[in-house]
Amino acid sequence: MKELSVIILAAGKGVRMKSNLPKVLHRVCGKEMINHVVDNVKGLSASQIIVVTGYKQDAVKAVLDEKVETVWQEKQLGTGHAVMQAMPLVSKDAKYVLVLYGDTPLVSTETLKGLIDYHRGSSCGMTVLTVEMDNPEGYGRVLRDSAGKITAIVEHKDACPDQRRIREINSGIYCFDRELLLEGIGSLKNDNAQGEYYLTDIVEFLRDKGIIIGGYRTDDAREVMGVNTKYQLSVVQKIMNRSNLIRLMEDGVIIDDPDSTYIESSVVIGADTRILPGTHIEGSTRIGPDNVIGPGVRIQNCTLGSGNEIEFSVLRDSDIGSGCRIGPYAHIRPGCSIEGGNRIGNFVEVKNSRLEEHSKVSHLSYVGDGDVGRGVNIGCGVVFVNYDGRQKHRTIVEDGAFVGCNVNLVAPVRVKKDAYIAAGSTITRDVEEYSLAIERGQQVEKKDWVKRKGLR
Repeated sequence: MKELSVIILAAGKGVRMKSNLPKVLHRVCGKEMINHVVDNVKGLSASQIIVVTGYKQDAVKAVLDEKVETVWQEKQLGTGHAVMQAMPLVSKDAKYVLVLYGDTPLVSTETLKGLIDYHRGSSCGMTVLTVEMDNPEGYGRVLRDSAGKITAIVEHKDACPDQRRIREINSGIYCFDRELLLEGIGSLKNDNAQGEYYLTDIVEFLRDKGIIIGGYRTDDAREVMGVNTKYQLSVVQKIMNRSNLIRLMEDGVIIDDPDSTYIESSVVIGADTRILPGTHIEGSTRIGPDNVIGPGVRIQNCTLGSGNEIEFSVLRDSDIGSGCRIGPYAHIRPGCSIEGGNRIGNFVEVKNSRLEEHSKVSHLSYVGDGDVGRGVNIGCGVVFVNYDGRQKHRTIVEDGAFVGCNVNLVAPVRVKKDAYIAAGSTITRDVEEYSLAIERGQQVEKKDWVKRKGLR
């Protein structure tokens, strides 16, 4: 839509958030609020998106797409003043300007498109996105004439009792004719107690000029919820998370308990995968069909094939094949590639390692900086001793090897194909194919020692 420019207001610190982080950088379901808004606006195919920054502008700019333009509002002197800063950047080819806030992450592309289409198809110079609320306490009320056109927006504190009974409120999202917005911005004054320029004052200016002000009503009050406190942040996150879960369930995912499940919007999950209670799935995770995940699982930025079973475990930045069993209480740390049919059991930690197909690390082991072949058995209590105090070294265990319980593999070391290592050994040299390696102290038995010591 080449005739549309978008201005997103994101300059405020958000004092009520009680945080050093700019308000719009607080995350909702894994993504900054400002980027939720930007991504929803991108669906409009506008010719330009301008974000007005202020508090910690460099931090805000750092998370934005490079195609998004920014302008700095050095002093936060109100919403009208913020738009003043952006107008010089607005393309002269733009016929319409959409203005919205960076702290409304739930507003949808469909609703914004509806607002713009309504405005374009009407004779209005300004159109306000409105919504009816059961409890409009604290919101500005929308006053309309008998023809349904907006005559005023009255803030709650200034509204008379009759006006306070009005349930239609101002969302703070507007579509303007660009030329009229330029005129209106030029008319704003800051002769109020706060010394600020209010964008809503444009309504009176346009009305006095005989310009029609329209209202486009959305049915979902949740879309226009702004975030000003940590509590409101939690409410918005809960709404968005539930929306993500509904979308996944409609696509064929089984979610046993949505109330205890958290899945970010960026996650992709295949049909007939079952998500059990207490599961968190985040980031760029991609999960195939027919898995069982949970209970008590956290997955970040991983890819999983199909037919896996994972319970009470943490997986980060790794690739899992198909038909694996992981957990309970396993930790898959970044940089792992675990191919199909592997068993990673309870209290096993794997880091920056590759495990080829059908190997087992069943319990109480650490596999760090390792390359494990096909069909390998890693016994209980095995440690890949990978760190010498200065740098990490790799351990290689080739196909078919058997590593007994309580073995230390001191890297760099290679256990070759089909070799066996006896329990309790500390291996510091390569083990040849088909060999048995044993490294133990000699067992000594002192007869009748207990009696001589008077212990029994």
